[in-house]
Amino acid sequence: MRTKPVDIISHVAGWLFFFSLVAGFMANSPNSPAITSQLLSTPFLIFYAVFLFLFYFNMGVLIPQLYLRKKYLVYFFIIGVLFIGVYFIRPFDGLMKLNPPPGDMNRIPPPGDGPKGPGGPGKGIDITSIILFVTVWSLSTAICIIRQWRVTEQRALQAETDKVNAELSFLKSQVNPHFLFNTLNNIYSLAITSNENTAPSIMKLSNIMRYVTDEAGRNFVPLDSEVDCMKDYIDLQQMRLGSTMNVSLSVKGNTIDKEIAPLLLMTFVENVFKYGISSHEPSDITIKLSADEHNITFFCQNRLFETKRNTERTGIGIPNARKRLLHLYPNKHFLDIDTGNGLFTVQLTLQA
Repeated sequence: MRTKPVDIISHVAGWLFFFSLVAGFMANSPNSPAITSQLLSTPFLIFYAVFLFLFYFNMGVLIPQLYLRKKYLVYFFIIGVLFIGVYFIRPFDGLMKLNPPPGDMNRIPPPGDGPKGPGGPGKGIDITSIILFVTVWSLSTAICIIRQWRVTEQRALQAETDKVNAELSFLKSQVNPHFLFNTLNNIYSLAITSNENTAPSIMKLSNIMRYVTDEAGRNFVPLDSEVDCMKDYIDLQQMRLGSTMNVSLSVKGNTIDKEIAPLLLMTFVENVFKYGISSHEPSDITIKLSADEHNITFFCQNRLFETKRNTERTGIGIPNARKRLLHLYPNKHFLDIDTGNGLFTVQLTLQA
């Protein structure tokens, strides 16, 4: 994973703050030599090297190569070896030796002599170095695990996005051929009867196909384009069915600045003409569309007629529309489909 400039700056600032605290503590100690000479002394260089190495070796090598790969035994063995190394190197004790106690400035202590106990430069346990070891190890571990968690979360989100896009593409591949198949059947019905409306129908079909091929690949298109396609489709159906069908179409409001998922409304319009018409009885169809500043509202209603059509070829349009609504308008749509009183009614509201 690439290191961002902000990460580099935060690391540099963190280490400068950490080492400045240690340097300030040493500068305020009794009998302390000049701070510049301390910062370049061997004990200080050892102190820097020990904790810098521990931090980045754990974060850059041990965690990703061992811990995250569940090689826990090897990981904790190496951490134990590093702990023992810090225990014997005693990096903070080395700094304390730069500041001998008052009265001992001219005395060279024999080997093993000197103050003992926590933090002292004698043979006692270097408690401060142990505390710093645990702190640096815990901090580097936490940073690495949090970073890995973020990467995993981003991958999961990307995988979900890819899944949604793939599913939307699949749904569109179902909608488009299904829609064109029914429209071509309409043109065929006109052609075999040598109807004078055949040529205008072909032109309207051309407009519809242009919309399907050029616009339907996008997630959202201008609402006007969807309305034009819907009008062309209704005209084709009226040419085919003639006086047996009565369509009431109403479009109100400002549709110019609005966008909508392509072929979404067309799914319901197509469903109306598939199941809401009869060759023996008058068929009344109502389609309304309105757009205001906040919402796009669609309404359609038709009678339910008994049909013996092959159900294996039907029923995919509305389920697909529901899935597309969930993907493209999460928590931003309301869909109600009612089949009461012998009527099939669809009410759809989209937040614009």
